[in-house]
Amino acid sequence: MSHTTRSSRLPEQPRPDQDAGPGPESGGAGGTPAGAAPDTPADTDTPPTDPDVPDVDASEDAAADSVSDGPARPGDDEDRAPDQEGAPGQDADAVESPDATPRPDHGGDTETDTEPKSREPSATPEAEAAAPEEAVTPEEAVTPEGAVTPEEAVAPEEAGAVAGPPAPPARSGRGGWRVSHPRVARGVTVGTTVLAGVLVLFALVVPNRLDRLSVAAFLRIPAEGVLLAALLLALPPRPRRIVSYVVGALLGLLTVLKLVDMGFYSVLVRPFDLVLDWSLFGNAADWVRESFGRTGEVVALIAVVALVVALLVLMTLAVARLTDVMVRNRPVAGRTVLVLGTAWITCVTLGVQFTGVPVASQIDARIVQNRVRQVQAGLHDGEVFERQASVDAFADTPPDQLLTGLRGKDVLFTFIESYGRTAIDDPAMSRQIDTALTQGNDRLKSAGFSSRSGWLRSPVTGAGSWLAHSTFLSGLWIKNQQRYRSLTTSDRSTLTSYFRKTGAWRTVGIVPGVRRAWPEGRFFGLDHIYDSEHLGYKGPYFSWTPVPDQFSLEAFERLEHGKKDRGPMMAEIILASSHNPWAPVAHMIDWNDLGDGSVFEKIKKEGKDPKEVWKNPESVRTEYRRAIEYSLHSLTEYVEKYGDKNTVLVFLGDHQPVPTVTAGSTSRDVPVTIVAHDPKVLDRVSDWGWTDGLKPADNAPEWRMDTFRDRFLTAFGPHPEGSAATASKP
Repeated sequence: MSHTTRSSRLPEQPRPDQDAGPGPESGGAGGTPAGAAPDTPADTDTPPTDPDVPDVDASEDAAADSVSDGPARPGDDEDRAPDQEGAPGQDADAVESPDATPRPDHGGDTETDTEPKSREPSATPEAEAAAPEEAVTPEEAVTPEGAVTPEEAVAPEEAGAVAGPPAPPARSGRGGWRVSHPRVARGVTVGTTVLAGVLVLFALVVPNRLDRLSVAAFLRIPAEGVLLAALLLALPPRPRRIVSYVVGALLGLLTVLKLVDMGFYSVLVRPFDLVLDWSLFGNAADWVRESFGRTGEVVALIAVVALVVALLVLMTLAVARLTDVMVRNRPVAGRTVLVLGTAWITCVTLGVQFTGVPVASQIDARIVQNRVRQVQAGLHDGEVFERQASVDAFADTPPDQLLTGLRGKDVLFTFIESYGRTAIDDPAMSRQIDTALTQGNDRLKSAGFSSRSGWLRSPVTGAGSWLAHSTFLSGLWIKNQQRYRSLTTSDRSTLTSYFRKTGAWRTVGIVPGVRRAWPEGRFFGLDHIYDSEHLGYKGPYFSWTPVPDQFSLEAFERLEHGKKDRGPMMAEIILASSHNPWAPVAHMIDWNDLGDGSVFEKIKKEGKDPKEVWKNPESVRTEYRRAIEYSLHSLTEYVEKYGDKNTVLVFLGDHQPVPTVTAGSTSRDVPVTIVAHDPKVLDRVSDWGWTDGLKPADNAPEWRMDTFRDRFLTAFGPHPEGSAATASKP
């Protein structure tokens, strides 16, 4: 008890119309001096302070210094907690008894940087022990031991109280469990701070490419972190809080961008384009669904959304947490920032590295800088492309002068999916691919065909086949979706549309990879398009591949090429069996046994599960090589079986496979080959310097893919001045 005034009578009971004053425990810790008048009720004009509502007038810096140092001191408990105030109109006897258990003090374990100082009384056992021993309350002065006081004589119902077990000690706000379990509370506090620091450090130094992930990448000093820490320490409380939230959200977005970059580098060997690449997410979703089923697509989508939301929320909270810790420990934080800043400057000056990785990091600043330039270039790319597309050396050439060297021939432009230079040059697969090319070359020679091969540089790698196809056919560098849309809505003439323009060829497309409406097909000058639904195939999908290559070629023969009394034909054929994920892979069967494709059910069951294949990069490379072998066998056997003296075949890869297969190769070259029965056809390209046979030599000419259209039109038609030099620049 805290009162020392002695009296021969009980305290006067307040009237019902009088506000109840403070309870017996509202006095100072030191009590009232002996001989002083009894305590008077507190001024009730001032409402009680809610300890859970922050004091908006208090500075956050002041709050950071308000951690309790232990027992209450005089004046620490002058403000009343709300649950100790008597409600208006309620008898004082219904207020908490003077003998009620005092509230536990929070001690030094309560964090106060983000909460204002509690205004609850701090009557601790130590404070009560500090009161004079002779101090007694008025009740103790007049009530013999064991006697019943007037307050105790009042029935609970009359006092407005509810009978029941005694209430447990009151808890103040969120800190109750911290007081009960101080060691656990401190462990949680330290652990949360450490996790926040690890998350922020990860965001600041993690590379945006999987091949650059290493232990050394995370043992660096991020310049951005040092500067941000200095800024947050220098700002006033309210701006500091706002800036910490903004910085956390931006850091979360930057981390998401890095993760997206990892995916793009893993497939396309380039970073994500903030202006031009958004449409590719739809293609990615289609690939996941067609490779791993609808369930796989849904699971992947949920995982991606959850990861993005978690990163944004957790990064924001982590930065705010570290900001609070720095403010509560301002001297230590300031010295740490100074030391790290000095160390960063020293490492930059001396070029200090750890296992080849610079210790001084500024990766985030560079990524942001590059993205700004990328956005600027993307916004102006449309204007650049429009100027390039306006130049066409053959636009005014009369139709009767176009492609005169191929009149009467059946010309087949065939793309083999993901057939890149790696398949020929990589020692791990070159032997098997060389065997397939040699066997194919022997078969074609025995059928009277000759061939020459070279290299073309594709605008894409890993994916984006339609961009490579349109580059090859249009003579323009189609490196992104925006250019593709601009091209297919323009009046630009393509290699295939020039064949149609002459009126000397029927033009058709065999596109098994197309499974929905493809209005762009008309732009490419095709009289008829056979997609996956119109090839007569009733067999199973092979992961992404809807129709095996051998069946696609047989369907072309059945639907178009094998018809009697037909005229010359130009066909664009896309072979998709070598499309990622390369499992399961079909194999060759007798052409007469293909039927409606049902025979491939058994072949698919004998193949491998792509989920299992992709657990091991070596397995991926093996299955990729087998898929390329299958495509080459399908094509060369088709020409051997169904080709004739008027057949001219131009086949090429569209792009290199993904980096998992290329094993770090940065080449974008793909093989290109011309096969013809008539020697005069190859004589037209004798000055190209290409290698005899189906396999181009290492030193064979390497051209950009967008130059092929004009070179081809020039070789087999008129020779407009400078036509081969009109290719667009990337």
